[in-house]
Amino acid sequence: MTRAHVIGAGLSGLSAAVALTKAGYQVKLSEAAAHAGGRCRSYHDPALEMTIDNGNHLVLSGNKAVADYLATIGASDRLIGPDEARFAFVDLDGDIRWHLRPNLSRTPWWIASRHRRVPGTRLWDYLKLARLLRPPPGARIGDIGDLEGPVWDRLMTPLLLSALNTDPAEASAALAAAVIQETLAQGGAACCPRVVAHNLAATFVEPALAWLAGRGGQIKLGRRLKEIKFSGGRLVALSFADGDTVVAGHEPVVLAVPAWVAADLVPELVVPDAHRAIVNAHFRFAPPPGAEPIMGVIGGTAEWIFAMHDRFSVTISAADRLWNEDRAALAARLWSDVARAYRLSDPLPAWQIVRERRATFAATPEQDARRPGPVTRWPNLMLAGDWTQTGLPATIEGAIRSGRTAAAHVQSPGETHAGR
Repeated sequence: MTRAHVIGAGLSGLSAAVALTKAGYQVKLSEAAAHAGGRCRSYHDPALEMTIDNGNHLVLSGNKAVADYLATIGASDRLIGPDEARFAFVDLDGDIRWHLRPNLSRTPWWIASRHRRVPGTRLWDYLKLARLLRPPPGARIGDIGDLEGPVWDRLMTPLLLSALNTDPAEASAALAAAVIQETLAQGGAACCPRVVAHNLAATFVEPALAWLAGRGGQIKLGRRLKEIKFSGGRLVALSFADGDTVVAGHEPVVLAVPAWVAADLVPELVVPDAHRAIVNAHFRFAPPPGAEPIMGVIGGTAEWIFAMHDRFSVTISAADRLWNEDRAALAARLWSDVARAYRLSDPLPAWQIVRERRATFAATPEQDARRPGPVTRWPNLMLAGDWTQTGLPATIEGAIRSGRTAAAHVQSPGETHAGR
């Protein structure tokens, strides 16, 4: 049995390890951190005295790579959600509430129904969005004219801001088009929201580790790769900080680490070098019965609120502006948004603020152009990560897709190129 090395146990690395194991490789998975999952992790927070996720991730029913990955590791039932595409929104300016309800088929007759679309919008407002589907090369969303009004402010801006983690005005129109093509353009059957039943680790990470271990996979945590050695046009050795050097020889290696780590390890590798932050807030407060599980917020600091069984969680994308804000003041402001959205009168409960400075690459045309493909000029070295060229912004779907793509190139190597 051929051995394969996967460096990095985030979702891209786990996806690559699972795909390679399915293909018959004996996988050795190494991770620098003391835990697997990367940015998709869960941990016990002493301030809240509960297990929380580092951030909130919304998955849609049309995310095929996610569905395949979870089915393989036996965790399909750990994502839950309704059988219809239904999203609650509130505009805090005026306390205006509605549900967006795309019909299941690809023919978007829902835009003709005022009971399913955004309030204050007309059919023509949605038809104008078609210009986003075929943007000119290198265009920003802001370059696409006449994108304004209620459908833009109350639907497309929150949707694209969360998917791209970049201000839509400066974000890549091509990446926006990819998001729309795989969601709204596929009809409501591809847009049913899915959230984790318990937490991120229990859904995406722990089942994968157990699945790999049960099939002979070797998993080493707290093992940082310090250097990659090349010779004769191939990767020949992996040198780890614990002093262990693995001679790879002709064994394939999938490097699934953050972009800036990959750039330090691989000569002349061009990667995205601008990033955007995400801020999450968690409040130890059990939502009232019947509370909307997900609510989009317009007119507040909060953008998306997730009502878990034992807490409320808030996500703010492209949140660099909040990085230096006082934590207590920010928690109070976000709880005010939650209380208004869910019509609560309770005082600020126990809270935690989680900030991720380099949560994703900046989804601009310039940064998208810096994303390498999975193949490098060394035939036994492949790249994986949501920062590689997946055709999507930095999402769970993109991360899992990247690992599967890297594994496919290991199995059927094609023409190599220098990381671009």
